[in-house]
Amino acid sequence: MPVTKEEIIQTLRLEKSILVDGGYGRSVRTPQRETEYFRDSITCPNVGESEKVHPCSQCFLIEYVHPARKDLNLPCHFIPLNAEGETIDSLVGQGDVERLEQVLAQWIDSTIKRLEQAQKIEPSTGCGK
Repeated sequence: MPVTKEEIIQTLRLEKSILVDGGYGRSVRTPQRETEYFRDSITCPNVGESEKVHPCSQCFLIEYVHPARKDLNLPCHFIPLNAEGETIDSLVGQGDVERLEQVLAQWIDSTIKRLEQAQKIEPSTGCGK
């Protein structure tokens, strides 16, 4: 589980790369199964598991989930991605994969930007003061 802002930024960059490079296409092994954004990513603590082995609380994305949604099966699908409050879950329901991926990519970009800005304004904790 990433603990620093820099680790979260790097993980989000990896997630964006997966998204942009088509890593969320249908699985060759289970083509009948719907894609589960974030859950099917190598960044998920449960990647490769047929059932949830690790609690979602071990994932860095849980910090972006509203407390009332943290106990759901896929809490990361309920992260508000934009000002309209759209989530992966609501966008999957609309059936427009292109729009879902566009909104998700924008959320990743804006989250990285916010984290980078926060890093710049945090006071230095180094020696030499």
